[in-house]
Amino acid sequence: MEKIRKSEDEWRKELKPDQFRVMRQRGTEHPFTGEYWSSKDRGIYLCGACNNELFSSQAKYDSGTGWPSFSEPLGDDRVETEEDRSRGVVRTEVHCSRCGSHLGHVFSDGPKPKGLRYCINSASLKFNKDESESA
Repeated sequence: MEKIRKSEDEWRKELKPDQFRVMRQRGTEHPFTGEYWSSKDRGIYLCGACNNELFSSQAKYDSGTGWPSFSEPLGDDRVETEEDRSRGVVRTEVHCSRCGSHLGHVFSDGPKPKGLRYCINSASLKFNKDESESA
């Protein structure tokens, strides 16, 4: 997958202010406020900055945390992780493998078999609804 490299000024011009704060400045949304936290629609979740396909709605579940949660990405090459020591705790940050934008964090308290919970900010996502699943 070809990497997308842009200056922060370029990203600032392309993204909405809340997207820039979350995706480029490693911010977060308040729980239960993001557009997709409770969505049950079928489709594919993409990176809000570069349209990289990240997660399937089939891997989405209600973790009770107030953020969209996924048990796994569409493929191991879709996201990258790194240690995050901000806020006084050690966490694993998740970012888009294509453009490097911050998506959220991954935790080891998810459903079996992998036991992972990708806790992702709605502001980091776009959604392509699967129209074949519509009623």
